[in-house]
Amino acid sequence: MAPQVLQNGGFILGLIGAAALIAATTMNNWSIKDRQGDVVTSVYTYKGLWQNCETQSSGFTECRPLYGLLVSFQAVRALMIVGVVLSVLGAVISVFSLTCLTVNSMEDTTKAKMSLTAGIMFFIAGVCGIAGASIYANEIVTSFRMAAYNNYGGGYGGGGMMEGGMGMGGGMGGIPTYTFGPALFVAWIGGGVLIVGGILKSVAFKEMVKDEKPR
Repeated sequence: MAPQVLQNGGFILGLIGAAALIAATTMNNWSIKDRQGDVVTSVYTYKGLWQNCETQSSGFTECRPLYGLLVSFQAVRALMIVGVVLSVLGAVISVFSLTCLTVNSMEDTTKAKMSLTAGIMFFIAGVCGIAGASIYANEIVTSFRMAAYNNYGGGYGGGGMMEGGMGMGGGMGGIPTYTFGPALFVAWIGGGVLIVGGILKSVAFKEMVKDEKPR
């Protein structure tokens, strides 16, 4: 496959993946409260990486910043921020590495190295995005299991990364539980797209170097 096709494909996927990570990081619906069994169902509660929000049936929304969070939650924030930064930098570098663009007297060897650098950045950014979303999802599942165990044993404990717990399924023994929000899937998809884009850019580097070797 021609290096130009690989480069362009990796660049486009990198842009899509970067946009997805940025969107996921800023979205407030990483987890959504399950209203099954709730007496009051007119309030829609959801949580993101930065805010805890409630939307009433009237359309009024109130968001409060999240403070005093556990280390695992801080790790999710850090992973997503690193993923966003690397994906954006990779996209910028990827622009200058495209063989279809002429940048002053830049040699093809330099473009090949830049393509590899962008590919590595895309790949690492994708891993960070998937890891961050997976850690968050694992905390949701863990809090659900804790709530189920405590409810089965007659207790009312449980919890998660945020106040009130973040489990899957309906409320148990008065403990609010949460399900996966759209932002999780956006982060997973964005991370996967970035990884594929990074692989394409890396393969393009290999093809570009191969074409430059004397025959």
